[in-house]
Amino acid sequence: MDKAMLEDQRTLVAMIEAEGWEVTGAELTSYDSPWTDEDAPEAEITLTARKPYGDADEEAGDDDNPYRLK
Repeated sequence: MDKAMLEDQRTLVAMIEAEGWEVTGAELTSYDSPWTDEDAPEAEITLTARKPYGDADEEAGDDDNPYRLK
């Protein structure tokens, strides 16, 4: 792995976090491509992120639910 691959991963993480997501996992794999005759390696980045939607106060206001304990 070279520094450019790691910098690209950091850039992608920053872009995702800027949109309000929390990155919970990152995996960077570097390999030589079997499809090209070049000696340049390729990289694959797998990111896992989570983002909560809705407001907890809005969900708590559902008093019509017969199964909710009061």
